[in-house]
Amino acid sequence: VQLVESGGGLVQAGGSLRLSCAFSGFSFDEYAIAWFRPAPGKGREGVAAISSTDGSTYSPYSMRARSTISNDPAKDIVYLRMNNLKPKEKAVYYCAARCITGMERITGLEEYQYDFWGQGTQVTVSS
Repeated sequence: VQLVESGGGLVQAGGSLRLSCAFSGFSFDEYAIAWFRPAPGKGREGVAAISSTDGSTYSPYSMRARSTISNDPAKDIVYLRMNNLKPKEKAVYYCAARCITGMERITGLEEYQYDFWGQGTQVTVSS
């Protein structure tokens, strides 16, 4: 399994970015792809996730207003768009994947659930 993030960079506070996660090598048909970032004292916190089975998405309540996750099945890419970025959101953003069952709905977003990780892409937000 390979996950490769891109799209990070420098953005001014209040600006937007679209991150990309290109994935390959899955031996399972149904999976979830998610985005995480470090959280002080908490490891990594989830930003958003998407299911391959039906395209359903999940974000923690605090992220829903400013983040959108989407996928392009033809290209095996998942996108994360974040709006109105704040300086405290400067971080390395990681893409992660896990196998899911056909009927499973994504109802949470915990780092320990995910088995495969990319190397991350740096997002810097200037004030």
